[in-house]
Amino acid sequence: MVEISWIKLSVNIFDDEKMKLIDEMPENDAIFRIWVYLLSLAGKTNDSGLVYLSNHIPYTDEMISALCNRPVSTVRLALKTFRDFGLIEIYDNNMIGISNWEKHQNIDGMEKIRKLNAERNKKYRERKKLLENSDVSVTSRDATEEDKNKSKNKKKSNNAMSDKSDDVIPYSEILDYLNKKTSRSFRNVEANKKLIRARWNEGYKLDDFKAVIDNMVVNWSGKNFNGVPAENYLQPKTLFSNKFDSYLNQTQIKSTSDKVVKSAPNWSNQRFEKDEETMTAEEFEEYMNGLDS
Repeated sequence: MVEISWIKLSVNIFDDEKMKLIDEMPENDAIFRIWVYLLSLAGKTNDSGLVYLSNHIPYTDEMISALCNRPVSTVRLALKTFRDFGLIEIYDNNMIGISNWEKHQNIDGMEKIRKLNAERNKKYRERKKLLENSDVSVTSRDATEEDKNKSKNKKKSNNAMSDKSDDVIPYSEILDYLNKKTSRSFRNVEANKKLIRARWNEGYKLDDFKAVIDNMVVNWSGKNFNGVPAENYLQPKTLFSNKFDSYLNQTQIKSTSDKVVKSAPNWSNQRFEKDEETMTAEEFEEYMNGLDS
């Protein structure tokens, strides 16, 4: 999979008025280090300037402190400064977003990488489906002419569907299904439609949206991410983001009684209570590996 390996920094960054004000602060070097680190995390996440671990788990102050090797008090001072200066936004779920990300970064290039990854995953699924529905062995580089033609015709049909008006996209049906599964009331507004339209234009269809909703309702129900109920993330902004394909290919986790309770890392004040549903050992390891992904 193609990953983002760089971000843009202006050569005039130190001439910026806000940076000059930060330079007058007692912890100026540490604050600037934290700012650059947040930019690099946003580039690694590659989701319109949002900063989070895998599965939309927000970074806590303690996490950033451990990663930047700076005191928690300095991290909190830096985040407050960035928010006061309009450099970041901190949302209700404690997720950090870099303000004006699109203005300063090569969004076209990042979007191209996202689409390239989505296209590769789409081709893989098509080849897999051909294998399941055909008696002819099909590999990634070799297929019968009949199967190749079927695949081409399917792509043309999908592209034609995407190029039509919004009337062909079942926004209401998708949102109604999400509301039914989550007992929520997400509306058919442009912000939600934009997310659905983006995934639809990548080739995903109604059944894919329903599968993502089903997968994540099962996998996140009763879970807590750093003290935040995972059900809070069962919303269009999360489910229909650029992580859509990952959610689509997840296996639904069956509830078991042999859950393993792990102690919280030193950088976190959150605790996983024994009377709550907790992550399995494998899930917790995956969660920790998100720091490097």
